[in-house]
Amino acid sequence: MSSSTVSPQTTYSTTMRASGNFDKSVEEMKPSKSDINWLIMDYLVSEGYPGAAEKFAQETNLCPAATVETIRERVKIRTAIHAGKVEEAIELINDADAEILDNDSLLHFQLLQLQLIEIIRGILANNPSSQNIPAQDFLPAIQFATEQLSPRAPTDVNYQRALENTMALMIFQPEKMPQEFRELLDVRLREKVATDVNKAILSARGERAEAKIKQLIRARAWAEVQAREAKADLPAHIPIGLDVADEMNGDAVMT
Repeated sequence: MSSSTVSPQTTYSTTMRASGNFDKSVEEMKPSKSDINWLIMDYLVSEGYPGAAEKFAQETNLCPAATVETIRERVKIRTAIHAGKVEEAIELINDADAEILDNDSLLHFQLLQLQLIEIIRGILANNPSSQNIPAQDFLPAIQFATEQLSPRAPTDVNYQRALENTMALMIFQPEKMPQEFRELLDVRLREKVATDVNKAILSARGERAEAKIKQLIRARAWAEVQAREAKADLPAHIPIGLDVADEMNGDAVMT
């Protein structure tokens, strides 16, 4: 009587064969050094690393798609947003290209909303107890919202909802604030807005809005999902190779 049980040795052999075939295919499709250098340079320029881009250009004889000055310009804007200095960032954006915010009403609204959030954050920070904050303390936030955001809210229901949620930050005590409102005070919102601004500036200058390597990583992840769903002959784990944790898998990890 035959048995349908698959032995561990058979499973191991199949896995090793799949891994070997895959590694061979990867080696055959290995990109050239010039292609890799181009991806690195593209990343340094898009993500705003002027010093590294300048040095890498000297080492590889590659010409950056943007000047070091324009990269530093974007870095300065990003730094201001990360620090919560939104008004300064808006001025820098207008200095770089006055049409960017004129042509992108959503981005302009997001910046103004973030500026309102930073005003409210400052008010809350000046009242550590967060209890019984005098109403007049919120006057700067109310005035800013009235002058800068209220006129824009009726043009889009999403703007109106965003403004209402932001104004709600003045009602709740931080410890009792619903999650959807608390997220507005998360500093990661600064990072998101800064990323959107960086993309907008790059697009306005006719450059790629996002580093090519990010697009390739997403495409690679999508391709792996499709291949596994199609039962393709793949290793159990395919590291991307972007960090140490990605390489520490399976037998390499001691638990």
